[in-house]
Amino acid sequence: MNTKRYCMVFSSLLLLLIVLDAARAQALAGIPDAWIRSVLKSHQQAGNHQQALKSRQLTLKSRRQKTTRIVYQPAIKKRMLAVTATAYTSHVAQTDSTPEIAAWGDRLRPGMKVVAVSRDLLNQYGLTRGSKIKIHGLPGHYVVLDKMNKRWRKKIDIYMGKDRREAFKWGRRKVTIEWAG
Repeated sequence: MNTKRYCMVFSSLLLLLIVLDAARAQALAGIPDAWIRSVLKSHQQAGNHQQALKSRQLTLKSRRQKTTRIVYQPAIKKRMLAVTATAYTSHVAQTDSTPEIAAWGDRLRPGMKVVAVSRDLLNQYGLTRGSKIKIHGLPGHYVVLDKMNKRWRKKIDIYMGKDRREAFKWGRRKVTIEWAG
């Protein structure tokens, strides 16, 4: 394939190269590494990458005018953080006068896999109401439906329903949580 034809065929892939990572683009189109790096560098210097990242759909036309639509789906980043984990139950002594109602107004029922998180995890680390987190060492995923008092930092509280004994058995532990950020 001569250079001129090579450039014509792949000129419509410029936006694709900016949106997709280099390895995926290379596998998709068989483009040499040096060419990918030079195109990405030139577009980043020109500031065109911002516009390309906003565009979720790209239409590519080959020389024969066949149209291919590629929908960009951003990669999900997994975030991990070491936190202190304690447990709480639905008792007035551990919460407030409405122990079955979480801070955002969600009704908690025994058996739910719910956690309360410290405010810094909400403000600085990107957790939100309804976020699903994985607590290493425990099965399944837990949902963030409650938030803790402002004084706590890097802390989660695991909801144990009405089982005080299980909550005391859990105690305080250092755990790693993982979520899509």
